[in-house]
Amino acid sequence: MTREVWITGVGLVSSQGEGASVHMGAFDGHLSPRVDTERFAPFVVHPAVPLDWDRQIPKKADQRQMEPWQRLGVYAAGLALEDAGAKGDAELLGRMQMIVAAGGGERDYAVDGQILSGIRSAENPGVFLNERLMGDIRPTLFLAQLSNLLAGNIAIVHGVTGASRTFMGEEQCGVDALRIAHARIAARQGDMFLVGGAYNAERPDVLLIYEMGRLLWKHSYASVWDRPGEGGGFIPGSGAAFLVVEARDHAEARGATPVAALQSVAADQTRRSIGAVSASVEQLWERAAGDFKPVGGAILSGATGIAGATEEERGALAKLMPGAPVHATGDFFGHMLEAQFPAGVALAAAAIKDNYFRQAVVTSVGHMRGEGLAFLTTV
Repeated sequence: MTREVWITGVGLVSSQGEGASVHMGAFDGHLSPRVDTERFAPFVVHPAVPLDWDRQIPKKADQRQMEPWQRLGVYAAGLALEDAGAKGDAELLGRMQMIVAAGGGERDYAVDGQILSGIRSAENPGVFLNERLMGDIRPTLFLAQLSNLLAGNIAIVHGVTGASRTFMGEEQCGVDALRIAHARIAARQGDMFLVGGAYNAERPDVLLIYEMGRLLWKHSYASVWDRPGEGGGFIPGSGAAFLVVEARDHAEARGATPVAALQSVAADQTRRSIGAVSASVEQLWERAAGDFKPVGGAILSGATGIAGATEEERGALAKLMPGAPVHATGDFFGHMLEAQFPAGVALAAAAIKDNYFRQAVVTSVGHMRGEGLAFLTTV
């Protein structure tokens, strides 16, 4: 498994805007966080920017049948295909494989509200819940929200019709999507993959779910690194990121220009006892980033701001590479759950192409479970 893997296309959409270039201010201090503190108070979110959907999703009918997270994903996928010089090439798209990291789709807020209101006074809450779920939520209700329909919509809109896989599992599915694409290319089990995910943070239902776990930040905006001292929590962000990842020999044969070299991707999953995150980050670094050089390099952390894991990750990075610059991607565009790791890798690859640094390590420590790391270099 020594086949060299390149990133040849980057598509990134976040609260900061669309395209990689608008995000480069993250590395020279010109990118301020864009947050909404009012619509979902006391919760803070990084909202999606208005987009001209017609640019990447030409048919209004396609736009209407997608929920916001799907439109964001299809839009970012189109940007990545354009950047790779693959958009519109039917032969190439017909054999391009796809791995998508996706959540569970969106919900019927009215039904959810009725159930949550009624269950408090129900004589038998369990029976009440089962009856309402069976009677109020029709099988057809979620057909437009199925996780694998993001891949389906990308296939319909952009013509990517090779083998397709959809992974679920919050931050870790984004890590594994990229890890498996890299491994399959290196093992000559594929030449070219479209990899990424999307997330809509502006949803009362997901805010409720994460608040039940006491995982959300409920104070004035603060940096990822400053939140643990006040109890911790993450700030969700709407956005999407897709990458075109392909074998070097395949890219050279079609005359593609590389964005960055994807040297390695590693994943882990600990039980999150005290010290477990530190140990996981250290062993991931040993497996995947042993050649990283702090001079001319940078670390992009997908840390959440959750107390415990965030401090452990930062301590491990300081121990492994003292003095190396560490950027928290959550400070730039919030926490995108499934799309957070692809977004971090997209940001790192674009920064390498624009000569902000020559090497980058991208980390992911999930809000509850799952750890990952990618190592990128200039070509």
